[in-house]
Amino acid sequence: MSSKRLTEHLVQWTRFGTVNAYLVREDDGLTLVDTTLPRAADRLIAAAREAGGSIRRIALTHGHGDHVGSVDQLRQRLGPGVQVLLGDLDARIHGGEWVRDATPQGGSSRPPGRWPKLKTAPDVRLRHGDQVGSLEVIDSPGHSPGHVAFRDTRDGTVIAGDVFTSIGGLATTSIRNWWFPPATMATFDRAQNLESARALRALEPPLLVVGHGPAVHAPAAAMDRAIARGAST
Repeated sequence: MSSKRLTEHLVQWTRFGTVNAYLVREDDGLTLVDTTLPRAADRLIAAAREAGGSIRRIALTHGHGDHVGSVDQLRQRLGPGVQVLLGDLDARIHGGEWVRDATPQGGSSRPPGRWPKLKTAPDVRLRHGDQVGSLEVIDSPGHSPGHVAFRDTRDGTVIAGDVFTSIGGLATTSIRNWWFPPATMATFDRAQNLESARALRALEPPLLVVGHGPAVHAPAAAMDRAIARGAST
């Protein structure tokens, strides 16, 4: 595990060298974005303490197991006063409210990726334009049906979840590749994810951070290449 301060407001916490969570500084403490895999709660709480605060809320980019894996353990450690927030459709999937229009082809099965059974129901179901402290919620479906990204309104940093990965270079998860972790293999709608990548590019972020891989500073050109590659496959 390692922690790296990226900006005045943002700390990246990485597990197994490839799976990221983020601590976002707010006036009342820290927002934790994603929780990585199971059994990370104590280390995340310690990382928050090292960052000079405590976790006040947990905002999730999407419902896959490598992002929600420690939600239940964190809820047990931190108590119900710490809100858990998740995109509306992914919250519905975890709640068993699966609908036919949630997959490109219809049908009743869950979308790709690991959807662990959670004891913790989200306190808030996020929608586009919602505000989580200083973070603006950006709908970015495709990798999962209810995927969201977060834009820090103070400096424009975008926390993109799994719309992009940056292991071995920036790429959208609309393509298949051999880089570990295989986030691209869990994408349920590749065309929709590519549109989400374009929407995040239009935000002109000075810093792009992702669920898997290092931060990308001044990412415009890399995002353009990644989107072009995704569109050509």
